Amino acid sequence: MKNARIKLGILGLGLIGSSLLKALYKNEKYEIYCHSNSSFKNALKYCKNSSNDINILKNCDIIFVCSKFSKTLEELEGLNNILNKKTIVCDVASIKAELLNNLSNKKYNFNFILSHPMAGSEKTGFKAGDKNLFKGSKWLIQKNNKLLIQVIEDVEAIPLKIDMNNHDYMCAQISHLPALLSFLLFDCADDYSKQIASSGFRDTTRLAMTNSDLIMGMLKNNGENIFSAFELLKKRLNYLKNLSDSEKIKLFNTIAQKRAKMYDKNGKNIFKI
Repeated sequence: MKNARIKLGILGLGLIGSSLLKALYKNEKYEIYCHSNSSFKNALKYCKNSSNDINILKNCDIIFVCSKFSKTLEELEGLNNILNKKTIVCDVASIKAELLNNLSNKKYNFNFILSHPMAGSEKTGFKAGDKNLFKGSKWLIQKNNKLLIQVIEDVEAIPLKIDMNNHDYMCAQISHLPALLSFLLFDCADDYSKQIASSGFRDTTRLAMTNSDLIMGMLKNNGENIFSAFELLKKRLNYLKNLSDSEKIKLFNTIAQKRAKMYDKNGKNIFKI
């Protein structure tokens, strides 16, 4: 007798939700259920079960809440009315403070695990979904769970358990501040200079095409950590200014060597402490 298929739910079909769907829909281990108010019809090309009625997720074994960060708590509350403690529910939000605070004050009927795939794009919406988005990327998790780890590995990501209390500070340094600086770098260059810009300017300002709602969410909910990271950057600039030329060259060479080892030929992070 064949093992029963895993009933996997996806709530929200933007970049992350649609990428998860496209990465798993051909995998015979899974029976996928999708819920979205706006894109549920698009998902029918990939799975039979897609609806704007949240009750479609009622009998799932594991559910990924992939809605906008500002809607995550609201979506969790909606799930709380239809699920039981056997169901694993995971968010994919890039900011955790509000969710951690909510967890300390509320008990959900389901098994809630904080998670965050460290993969993304400046593109948004269902069409931006990419079956290879998670391939080779770290997927941060609050605690080890066999089913969650299986899903992460089946999209070819790498599960990494971390202390979620440190999550927002870490993401401010490697994600949120770089995104904000990308906007500001683009804005600082005048139009005459932009005429001659090439790949360096293109690559360092790619994140300036990020959805403005996402950037505002970062500033509103993780501003303290972002500006702390910016203060550290300013200190490093002042430190650089006071170095001799030979000391600057040594510093640049050290940084360049570390950066060269951080990503593989496919652009995936292989950095180890």
